[in-house]
Amino acid sequence: MKNINIGILAHVDAGKTTLTEQLLFCAGAIRQAGDVNTGTARTDYLQVERERGISVRSSAVSFSYGGMQINIIDTPGHADFAAEVERSLAVLDAAILIVSAVEGIQPRTELLIDALIATKTAMMVVINKTDRQGSNVSRVLQELRDRWEIRPALLSHMEGEGSREVMIRSVTAADAAFHELMELCCDLDDALLLRYLDDKEIKEEEWWDRLYTAIRQREAVPVLYTNASQGKGIKELLALIKADILPLKNREDNQLSAVVYQISHDKDMGRIAHVRMFGGSLKSRDTVVLPNQTQQKITQIRRYQGERYRDVGIVSSGEIAALCGLSSAKVGDIIGEACPYTAVHLAAPLFRVSAEPIDQKERTALLSALNELAAEEPLLDVQYVTGEQEIDLSVTGTIQLEILTAILRERFGLSVRFSSPTVIYKEKPIKMGIGKDAYTMPKPCWAIVELAVSPLKDGSGITFSSRVPNDQIFYRYQRHVEQAVHRAAKQGIYNWEAVDFHVELIGGSHHTVHTHPLDFFLATPLALYKAFENAGMMLLEPMELARISVPEEYAGRIISDLTSMRAVYDVPVIQNGIFMAEARIPVSEAIDYGVRLASETAGRGAISVRFDGYAPCPEGIGKAAKRRGPDPRDRDRYILTMRNAITL
Repeated sequence: MKNINIGILAHVDAGKTTLTEQLLFCAGAIRQAGDVNTGTARTDYLQVERERGISVRSSAVSFSYGGMQINIIDTPGHADFAAEVERSLAVLDAAILIVSAVEGIQPRTELLIDALIATKTAMMVVINKTDRQGSNVSRVLQELRDRWEIRPALLSHMEGEGSREVMIRSVTAADAAFHELMELCCDLDDALLLRYLDDKEIKEEEWWDRLYTAIRQREAVPVLYTNASQGKGIKELLALIKADILPLKNREDNQLSAVVYQISHDKDMGRIAHVRMFGGSLKSRDTVVLPNQTQQKITQIRRYQGERYRDVGIVSSGEIAALCGLSSAKVGDIIGEACPYTAVHLAAPLFRVSAEPIDQKERTALLSALNELAAEEPLLDVQYVTGEQEIDLSVTGTIQLEILTAILRERFGLSVRFSSPTVIYKEKPIKMGIGKDAYTMPKPCWAIVELAVSPLKDGSGITFSSRVPNDQIFYRYQRHVEQAVHRAAKQGIYNWEAVDFHVELIGGSHHTVHTHPLDFFLATPLALYKAFENAGMMLLEPMELARISVPEEYAGRIISDLTSMRAVYDVPVIQNGIFMAEARIPVSEAIDYGVRLASETAGRGAISVRFDGYAPCPEGIGKAAKRRGPDPRDRDRYILTMRNAITL
């Protein structure tokens, strides 16, 4: 039986979970569709999801339909849980991108489309909520054409748009939309165009075959209408999946190849590694080698249906499953050969907070619980400051903090308070700088390192090169230098992560007798920080792209708000009495703006945002972070600490 893995992606409140429930019901996998509002949806099984009515974890459900095994991954829509979507993209063959017919393509939707294009993931666009007043499917179709040069292949016919009586069915040869599909095929096929212009007979099946070929080759994107709350358009969506026109991402050979895309926890089995198989197969009791070179035995293989599961014993190419027994598995681990997927980054932790247990006796238990959650969500980046007994972690937003509070209470029985969020800045060199340090005392030790750092364009990351020959510094030691650069860059001059710079090893030496293998790990940060100081470091602040719409009478107030928040924005537009503005705003200025906007407009204003990278921070606005661990600028104390002669 053929397998296909399909993700449900959308901006928050576009109807992802409702659509998933309707797919399960229409396929006969469940007797009654669950409801988000009543907490009965299969994929929202965590207590906090049922209480809040939002998805916070990706959740898989599987069912058979028309001779095909269909695995659906329902992903969160809220920006605070974008990392879940990011990881799910690694395992998908195709994505159902849901767009609200009323709100249209929102900033987060744009981010998802860009990610699907970047990862070459087949896409189906489902325009939902067509029964709502204000539905405008034509606007969505035009945006797809104009902004991404997507060729939408409209496969739905709709009547009664914007009313509860909306009717949706598949396109037939008698519909105007079919003639648009014919034009699309002619645009893509010159031979077909010539036959059409010469009035030669072209059977309906030929048009459909050419269209499906275009979809397989990603020349066109299928678009369907739905009203998921009433189950309309769902049969047509299932029929399209069954048509088997979407390309898969399995390896061409049959070598074992899998990626861990999610980690969860089971009270009996411990850590659960959710995997997508790209090639080969795995069975219960098989031993696998993880990237950290540990060998671990699979004790059970599960296929989940929301929170329920069954033991399947084996998982093969193209399938997704959960492996028990891999206690040291991490998100992103590759099992076997390389996987045919492209990583994409949608999430960035924007805030740092401190966690404090209500009962001080539970500090150790809290640290253990947060470390367990960090295995499931690596972006939490939990740090424990020993001297101050402080637990710090990174979060993407205030909603995530509320969810963490609830999970710690429900799953671990811990009550916790979090400090006010502090914006996470980054830093990068302003110009080229050189730093050198000679770590030669107290013997036995010898590592002399000279580095040149230079800034790179935004988003380049950290790169490394060397002009030093092996007889001057053994290449194995040069690899230590490169590794130490990446470690030391976690905290720069202002104690924020240093990014987007190139490091060149331009000089130094080892000693054949006195050099210890760890000496270059110690010496490299000393040289790197001198290079940072000589280059000068600038602070970078996180930005978000916001789209704001309010009644026209509030226009002046919104412009005043944007100015006070140091926003950069295009000329706003007013359409049908609605003022709309798109602005790039520093995150530090807009932490609570959604609440303020609702208050200022009596609840009539709307804002949608997405992370939009980092930008130079004006002097005097940003601030240094608290230092974690020894500071290489305090050279003597740093060396003694690293040699365990003193403790912080």
